[in-house]
Amino acid sequence: MYAIIADGGRQLKVEEGQELNLAYRDAAKGDKLTLDQVLAIGGVDDVKLGAPTIEGASVTAEIIGTTQGEKVEVQKLRRRKNSRRHTGHRAMFTRVKIESISA
Repeated sequence: MYAIIADGGRQLKVEEGQELNLAYRDAAKGDKLTLDQVLAIGGVDDVKLGAPTIEGASVTAEIIGTTQGEKVEVQKLRRRKNSRRHTGHRAMFTRVKIESISA
């Protein structure tokens, strides 16, 4: 069984037992997280679609910890002006493990 959820402006396909990065949340390791924006649920033979979400459906996950994403480097250059700027950024993510999908 799988579900498609919306989190942090992204849509993710999740299955039970899967580990993935979600948008950063200020929560402790081991806490339970309930994601209720379920857009679709699929099984072996049937697919249930929401309009836009499925009422009463939720995905339960356990927080493993926080991680940082890959570094994004930003370079700005104004030609012939001797003006250069170089900065970097690493986004924070919350690592979770999907425990159950309920419809």
